[in-house]
Amino acid sequence: MQAMNPAILGIVAVILYLIGTGMQYMSSGEQNKTITVIGAAAILLHGITSYIGFYTTVGIDLGLYPMLSLTTFAVTSVLWISSLRRDVNSLFVVVFPVAAVSVLLQLSIEGAYTPRDDISRGIGTHIVLSVFAYALVTVAALQAAFLSFGNYELKHHKLETVKRLPPLETMEALMFEILGAGLILLSLSILSGFLFLQDIRNPGLIHHTVITMAAWLVFAILLWGRVKLGWRGAIASRWVLSGFALLVVGYFGSKLVIEVILDRV
Repeated sequence: MQAMNPAILGIVAVILYLIGTGMQYMSSGEQNKTITVIGAAAILLHGITSYIGFYTTVGIDLGLYPMLSLTTFAVTSVLWISSLRRDVNSLFVVVFPVAAVSVLLQLSIEGAYTPRDDISRGIGTHIVLSVFAYALVTVAALQAAFLSFGNYELKHHKLETVKRLPPLETMEALMFEILGAGLILLSLSILSGFLFLQDIRNPGLIHHTVITMAAWLVFAILLWGRVKLGWRGAIASRWVLSGFALLVVGYFGSKLVIEVILDRV
């Protein structure tokens, strides 16, 4: 992998993401096999670029931009797989541009983080679980955002966005499916963190852990409310978005402050 030029692969991935975005927008939210193929190629190249940036010659880079790129790769992968089973291609219009930006950031900005060569298999497992848990929750949050906007338009008799979206019932069902899987992975991520992270009392890690557990609690209460009380619609969307906001602040917010604002590891 190291022999490949990540810049070339990344730029091609960005171009494909933007082409897919444009085609999906022009298709008015309908399923399109060409977009699916373009998306698959972009995700593959994004994955290779992210892998090269993550596993550097001097160690594993857990900095802000490589991790952001890795997370958006996981998000696009989860959404692309979901699109094979459900009509959710309209979400590509949001996810593809964000993935393209993350690739450009990884390629163009050198973060303050120093790659590590001392990461154990247990910590590696924790990282993988965390990334894919965040990816699943991100897709659920996108569904929640579109559900909220779709319900708003229906109440105000506006259909500009709704007509580009899958049926709201389909989106809601997929949101809870993905959130349930995300909660399982998030639970395993938290557990593996307690088992394998030796410096969990570090101020940065303890803040991240507390906020992540708060997000876990939000999602757990929501799923309980869904089963026991039949929560749905606007209530469910607000809970999902609140939990997602906690995860973003807990991980990427702390890394942004430490690596960019404070310019230290």
